[in-house]
Amino acid sequence: MDGVVHFEIPTDDLARARDFYASAFGWQLQGVPDMEYTIAMTTAVDEQTQRPAQPGAINGGLMDRSSNTPNPIITIGVASVADALKKVEAAGGDVVTPETPIEGMGAFGYFKDSEGNVLGLFAAGR
Repeated sequence: MDGVVHFEIPTDDLARARDFYASAFGWQLQGVPDMEYTIAMTTAVDEQTQRPAQPGAINGGLMDRSSNTPNPIITIGVASVADALKKVEAAGGDVVTPETPIEGMGAFGYFKDSEGNVLGLFAAGR
């Protein structure tokens, strides 16, 4: 069974959103060099794996809002983004963003489910 491993919140003003989430919830926010992306640390991580130390907790990110990602995204961890996207299509969903590598981390993709919701996929490593 593939579980939820990450979330993404689209923003219209990244600086304003960073200030909001840091102030309202105490999240630690860190920009990613060479990407229009901010890591949102909502819980402590294991220093070795960089995964949340608390069972069931997830971290996420802030990103620019786009026509493909207008609303918050729930991201599901999978073994292979490409294989998961094939299953999505076979089940009646649509690929929004094909498998896209993230250097040193793995790969991601976005899909639209049967109800029109956009969700994410993430496969660690590569």
